[in-house]
Amino acid sequence: MSRVEFRAPVLLTGAGREGQVGEVVARTLAERGATLLLVDRGAEQARDRAAALTKGGYRAFSFGCDLADATAVADLADRVRREQGEGLSALVHVAGGFALSGPLAESDVDTWHRMITINLTTAFLVTRAFLPHLRSAQGAIVYFASEAALPGAKVGNIAAYAAAKGGVVTLMHAVAQQERSNGVRANALAPTSIRTATNVQSMGENVRYVEREEVAAAVAYLCSNDASAITGQLIALS
Repeated sequence: MSRVEFRAPVLLTGAGREGQVGEVVARTLAERGATLLLVDRGAEQARDRAAALTKGGYRAFSFGCDLADATAVADLADRVRREQGEGLSALVHVAGGFALSGPLAESDVDTWHRMITINLTTAFLVTRAFLPHLRSAQGAIVYFASEAALPGAKVGNIAAYAAAKGGVVTLMHAVAQQERSNGVRANALAPTSIRTATNVQSMGENVRYVEREEVAAAVAYLCSNDASAITGQLIALS
């Protein structure tokens, strides 16, 4: 596996749970030379992921944070600046979640708010807080959208989730347009179902999954110098 030299740390959100996509993304970036700052709502889960990486000889630090809380995210950015310095080579925002909302006329308002909060609001708050770090190191942002945000997607029973991920795509485009002059790139991945422990448990084995390693390879590429001319792109993985 090729090694990419990162001049500054990489912040990865949603890295906590074993068997999920963040686990493999973190390992892949570590193998390619990144010092990782792993953020999860559960501080203990983030510590477990960091410990597994450091045991393997990689550099990783853990942080617990409610990414839907603007004050908590601002405090996290201040802490990262104090402990790790001014720059970030990349921000990889994996944090989010999925829930069926059902037919719109019968949908639950709480589900709508939750999908928007955990997928879109977290992306906005983390981006806003860490843009100064990314500008300092001319870093890259990789967002996680979904096939539900692609044109023509079937969204009838997942309107809340699809709207949230569509918002992530719009956020990505805004950042790419506004920050290119500051040396910051922004792109988003739109995978179909990823083979995670949660998805296999809920959907079974007889599904066409995108493998976690395939997702991680795409993330690593978008964070690398090889992708220095790529920004503002929504990349489907299927």
